[in-house]
Amino acid sequence: MSDPIHDAGMAVRREVLGDAHVDRAVSNTTEFTAPFQDFITRYAWGSVWTRDGLDRRTRSCVTLAVLTALGREHEIGLHVRAALRNGLSRDEIAEVLLHTAVYAGVPAANAAFVIAQRVLEEEGAI
Repeated sequence: MSDPIHDAGMAVRREVLGDAHVDRAVSNTTEFTAPFQDFITRYAWGSVWTRDGLDRRTRSCVTLAVLTALGREHEIGLHVRAALRNGLSRDEIAEVLLHTAVYAGVPAANAAFVIAQRVLEEEGAI
């Protein structure tokens, strides 16, 4: 039986993160990680990213800022790519990271700039 929230979440997850990333996550899912994969697809992507209150560009800005502030460096590259998919330019990504430096700290933003630079080069945006 199809689950509309899960299906919507998977569609948005693919649009934002790309098929390659989602296919890897799905293929790496185990019995142990399956509940977590369902959780993030259903709630993060199906319930939050599908809301009307913010557009995807804004959600990407917020996500990059929060990941930077929390030092979640393993997620920043993924969400720099997502920000590009959601229409942010490299200059807008840099502005988000610079703005975050003021409120979350220079070391956190410095690490994010290093990751963003690498990803932007890989994606041909620099």
